Amino acid sequence: MTNLEIIQNLYESFAKGDVTAVLAGMHEDIIWNEAENFPYADRNPYVGHQAILEGVFTRCLEDWEGFAAKMDKLYDAGNTVFATGRYEGINNLTGKPMNPQAVHIWTVEDGKIIKFQQHIDTFNVINAMT
Repeated sequence: MTNLEIIQNLYESFAKGDVTAVLAGMHEDIIWNEAENFPYADRNPYVGHQAILEGVFTRCLEDWEGFAAKMDKLYDAGNTVFATGRYEGINNLTGKPMNPQAVHIWTVEDGKIIKFQQHIDTFNVINAMT
């Protein structure tokens, strides 16, 4: 499987809600960074599956109805794969929607994702949360 296919599979699994498959594609010591000023950047860097599950995935599902990362374009740059698209969701406290642009940067080695960096329109997300 190519690095691009690994990331494609990750997004497909995430869209299905298959967190087990999402985490299976990641190295056990993956380093995960949310964008600066993003609500979940408070625990950066997240290291390992459990930290990501508790600090990012669980919080997204608790805070947002219909949360989705709809990354519609992937760019293969060898060990690095870039994804561009938008997030969707309605904040559970405010009832406001978000639809920010986002860029994900994935680093893959030996068939496993070892690093993630998010870049996103944090202003759009914060506005939906307040």
